[in-house]
Parts: sequence; structure tokens; C-alpha cells
Amino acid sequence: MKLSVAALMLFTAACVEKKAAPAPDSATASATDTTKHSLLPGEAYLAVPEGKIWYRVVGNGGGTPVILLHGGPGFGSYYMKPLEALSADRPVVRYDQLGGGASGAFTDTTKMTIAHFVAELDSLRSSLHYHKVHLLGHSWGTILAVEYYRAHPEHVASLTLASPALDVPEWERHTRELEKTLSDSSQRAIAKGEHDKNFESPAYQNAINEFYGKYVWLRPDSVNLDSTFKTANMTIYNYMQGPSEFTITGTLKRYDAKPFLKDIKVPVLFTVGEFDEANPVTVKKHAAMTPGARYYMIPNAAHLSEWDNPTAMNQAIGTFLKDVDAKSKKN
Repeated sequence: MKLSVAALMLFTAACVEKKAAPAPDSATASATDTTKHSLLPGEAYLAVPEGKIWYRVVGNGGGTPVILLHGGPGFGSYYMKPLEALSADRPVVRYDQLGGGASGAFTDTTKMTIAHFVAELDSLRSSLHYHKVHLLGHSWGTILAVEYYRAHPEHVASLTLASPALDVPEWERHTRELEKTLSDSSQRAIAKGEHDKNFESPAYQNAINEFYGKYVWLRPDSVNLDSTFKTANMTIYNYMQGPSEFTITGTLKRYDAKPFLKDIKVPVLFTVGEFDEANPVTVKKHAAMTPGARYYMIPNAAHLSEWDNPTAMNQAIGTFLKDVDAKSKKN
């Protein structure tokens, strides 16, 4: 793969349009033409101030709806498809944040902010007429989940923070440690790529792929992985994250949610893969900082636990969401 995606890390009323493709053939198609394919059942587009976002709703169970927040930023939600199994109990909303996946173009860097993506998420929630939702964020999506809760706590029933990127300086420090576990040739390639600021060289990309195979995915879904790369918006990714997993230079570089964790008053579940670059030690520490939070390490999985062990991930999250709903009904 050619893109340095940083492992998908670290991603008032609106009208719904009925023309467009949920999965265009290329990143260019995603950015410039969302009207030449037919939508599938449950899919739609929602107009937001800077363009339009693709979303899909599956399930009609009686549980509180859950909205999935994918990683990136600048990528799509393809890799989160396994979490649609949660729809056995509740509506599940999977959407692509503006600029990535099947959503419309987004090139204005002045709008590439946490506040923009929070407002976009609130437009989606409001358009679906959901007063309260569970938020399930993964990687960069955990930043979005926490910041949405800080802005709109009245609309959040719970937070599931999967493979969280809540302390970006610590994330970068840990990935530097993981870098040392790579082959000598990969370590040299990373050092040279960073020195030359050449992140597209074959040697550098091979090093990144070695890292991915250890700490990002163990059993990738090749079809959805291909879609993820083809529809990635690297302008957003580079602006907010940076050029590589190990060199974070974007606007999220100093993001640290630790001071906010003690103030979260809704139920929280932290999950992390056994071999996750998010680091089980770090995630367990963050769970301990969050009042009443649950922690679950997903065995035999790396960062994309949705692919590596979807059964264990869905079971842990499904149980948590049902417990939260049951407690809410009692109150």
C-alpha cells in the first residue's frame, strides 16, 4: 500500500438526498461525484454546511441507537462493518465523516477541526430524530466521541472508546517504542524517510506495512481495506495527524483528553486489542481515570479489532450497551 495512513488513527436541519453511491471506485470519485450510483436500502446522504455525508442505518430493535465513529481522520467507515452486528438489539448508524469514504469533497483546511466534526455528528443525530445515542468511537473516533460528549452531554447515553487515541503525545511515544521491534532494514528506512521528508519511498512504505502487520491488523479484510485506501482523504489526514505513524505534526499533535476523563458522567467502555498500537497499558490507565468505566482487552487482536476478533468485540460492546439500556429503564 502506498499511503501512510497512520493505521486509521489517529477521523440546522439537514436534508437527505437520494442519489449517490455508498462506495465510489476511487478517492477522486468520492471527492467529486457522489451522484452516479444507486443507494442501497438503509443508505442516504445528509447535507451539512460544507457538503454532504453518506450514512447507513441498519436494525430496528428497541435499544438506544448507536452511532459508529470511524478512525482517521480523513478515512471511511468500511472497516467498521462488522460492528453492524450490534443491530440485532438496536439501530446502528455507520457514516463517513466529510471528505472520506463515500462522503463528499472537503478541502478547506480552516474547517478541518474537531469542532467541525462535532457539529457534523450533531447534524446527523438531529436529522435522524434521536434525542439520545450511544457513541462508539474507534481511534480518532474516540476523540470525536469525547469532544461530542463535552459539547452535547444531554444527547449521549454512553461512550465506547475502542483503541482510543486520547493522549496523542503518549501515542507517539509508544509507537516510537514499537518501531524498535521492527526489522533493522525497516528502522533504517523510517529514519531515512523522516530525515529526507520522503514518506512515499518504497522502503519507507514497506516499513510501515511491517508495522501494520504487527500492531494494526492481524487478519485484514482485503476488500474493505482496499476501499478504505482508495477513498482516503490524505489532505485531512496530513493536516490533522501528519505524514506518518511516527511523525505526528498535525493539529492533533498535542491533543490530550486525560484532564476531561474525570468529568464524564455517562457509562464508558474502553476496549483495546491485545497487540494494539493504542497500548493496553495506556488504555487501562485511561479507564482507571474515568469514573465507573469498564475495560476490556480483546484477545488475539491488534488495532483493528473489528477485523481481528469481531466476535469478542461485538460481545463485549453488545453486553455493555444492553446493560446501559437496562439501567436507564430502571431509572
